[in-house]
Order: sequence, then C-alpha cells, then structure tokens
Amino acid sequence: MNVMILGTRGIPAKHGGFETFAEDLSRFLVEREHHVTVYCQANPHQQYKEDEWNGIHRIFIPAPNHALGTVQFDWASVKDASLKDGVILTLGCNTAVFNLLCRLRGRRSAINMDGLEWKRRKWNKLEQLWLWLNGWAAGRVAHRVIADHPEIARHLQRHTSAHKITTIPYGAEPVTSASDAILRHFGLLPKNYYLVIARPEPDNSILEIVRAFSSTTLDAPLILLGDYSDKGNHYQQLVRRAARPTVRFLGALYDRSSVQSLRFYAKAYVHGHQVGGTNPSLVESLAAGNAIIAHDNPFTRWVAGSGALYFSNQDDLVRIVENVTQNHSQLAAMEKSSRARYLEHFTQRQILPQYESLLLDLASEQRHSVTS
Repeated sequence: MNVMILGTRGIPAKHGGFETFAEDLSRFLVEREHHVTVYCQANPHQQYKEDEWNGIHRIFIPAPNHALGTVQFDWASVKDASLKDGVILTLGCNTAVFNLLCRLRGRRSAINMDGLEWKRRKWNKLEQLWLWLNGWAAGRVAHRVIADHPEIARHLQRHTSAHKITTIPYGAEPVTSASDAILRHFGLLPKNYYLVIARPEPDNSILEIVRAFSSTTLDAPLILLGDYSDKGNHYQQLVRRAARPTVRFLGALYDRSSVQSLRFYAKAYVHGHQVGGTNPSLVESLAAGNAIIAHDNPFTRWVAGSGALYFSNQDDLVRIVENVTQNHSQLAAMEKSSRARYLEHFTQRQILPQYESLLLDLASEQRHSVTS
C-alpha cells in the first residue's frame, strides 16, 4: 500500500502533536512494509527536495512560516499528492476544501478532523468562518473522516454521514523509566515540580495556570515547555508578566527523550486545554504515569478519566494544588489511575493498527474503482 500523509509541518517532529503522530504512524506503516510519503514544509529560502528518512519518503515544499504560507504549502501538497498513486491521509481539516482535487482525480482520502478548531478564541470571526466551512467540507470531499474523540464524532454527525466517521484516539509509547540528566541540567529534583506542555494560547488556560501557581507559596516550581519569548505576542507577554520566580520557562524542547524524562519525573502534569479532542500531550502524560490536573470539560474527562483532578478556573486550581501537593498517597493513586487509563485505551498497539486497517480499506476501494 502507498500512503501519503499531508497536513503537518513534517518529520521528525519539531512542532506539535500531529507531527509526532505522523512520525509514529509512518514508522509503524514502514515496519509493516507499506510505502509512506510525508509532505514537509520547508523554509521559503530552501529548495524543493525529496529524500528518505528511516525508510520514509519525504517531500519538502518551501513556504513562508505564517498562516497564509501554511495554506500555500497545503495546496501545493494536495496538488502533488493527487497526481501520485496511493491513498491520502490528511491530518487536520483547516484546508479540507483542497482535498476536492484528490476526489476529482480518483484518489481515496481520509481526514483526521482534529478538534473543534473554529471554536478557539485566538481566531477572528473571518478565520472562524473559514475553519468551520472547511470542517463542513471535509465531510463531503473525504471518503472517511476520523474523529479522535467521541465528542468530535458526535459533532461530525450533524453534517457528515455516520458511515464515513471512524473514531480513533491518539496513542503513545509507554514511559516506564527515564534518565534524570535533563533534570540536573535544569536544576530540577524528581517529583518536585509541576509540568505544562502546551502552546501559549488562551484556550490552553496558560495565563490562569501561571497566575494560580504564582499566587501560592509552593516550593515546587511550575515548569512550562513552549515558546514564551520576551518578544512574543501580547498573550505570551501577559503570561511572562504574571509569573513569579517559581514559574520557569524552559523554552520549546523537541528532543523526545528529554521531554519524556521531564514528564516521567514530574509531581503532576497540568493540562489546561479547553477545546479539542484527544490531546496527544495529555495521552503522553498518561503513558508516563503522571498525576493529572486538568481543565474540566468533556474532552479531558473522557481521556484522563475519574482518577484525575479537574479545575474550572484559577481559584479551583489553587485549591487543588495546595491540597494535593503534600498528599503523597493521593498523588500515587492518581499516577496508578493514569497508567491504568493509558493501558486500557491509548497504547500504540491498539491505535496504529486501526489506522492501517482504515487505510487498507481505502486502498482496496481505490483498486476496485479503477478496475470496475
């Protein structure tokens, strides 16, 4: 089977959850003797090129590193993929209307719908309309749409045929041990810090989390991974101004073993995402056996389960952290619950074969359509 993966910045993962998933799925499919092509967004000053990385074919298309540049990259990727033999998996539906070209050229495609992106507060009204329209279009131009969460599937049923919807959450590899070298590098002690890994956006509750921890007298610091540059946007500057010295910004860290170590040794993982489906970072924290403190909404409750603690606002979070920080037996029970939740629902050996099965179905349909 030939599979083309579109919609990400590229592999190896250096941006977010979709890139990590694209890398993991590609490796899995190659191990199963499928041919995989991943489209990668290159810097605008670079040249178009193709190469092989760990048995995965990569196509680099130069495009500016901004929203319009990403749209240009998506269009160029779709045009190229629609001319090649194989099935297409698009991660995200922000430019789903472009996939009409794949359908017109007889290519079977699936689109992972991601979360309810159009609901996010960072977008203006025109951008929200564009995202909503593309979500609507995805259900019509793709042969399959993938929901990563039951709530997303329920939303899709409003404007997509139920037979086209497949629910597959994200998975993660288990983290049962880790080096503490990265902790020594940053002067951290095992089980003596709280961790946040998220983009600095309002829908991820970063400001509320930082204000909550800054208002406590905890000795354990709050560690944030992500781009919180001094010269960042207005929201990033608000977050930095709200932070007391016990809040530490370690920057964007993409080395997977380092990130896994920081997860593994955290006292708890704090997850503030308000909108979305099955967030990969939350699943990875379950896989690391973290105690989870998460924003209270149907998305996070389904993923983290009853063993996590949930907050709705800044005051809730302060109370939770102050109550749990010295309660070692409760933290241990939360860690145990996270591992059990992960093993029950989110291992890669459960998740990745479901993608392979769906893509094989599409490949079979495409062959039959050609011969009929």
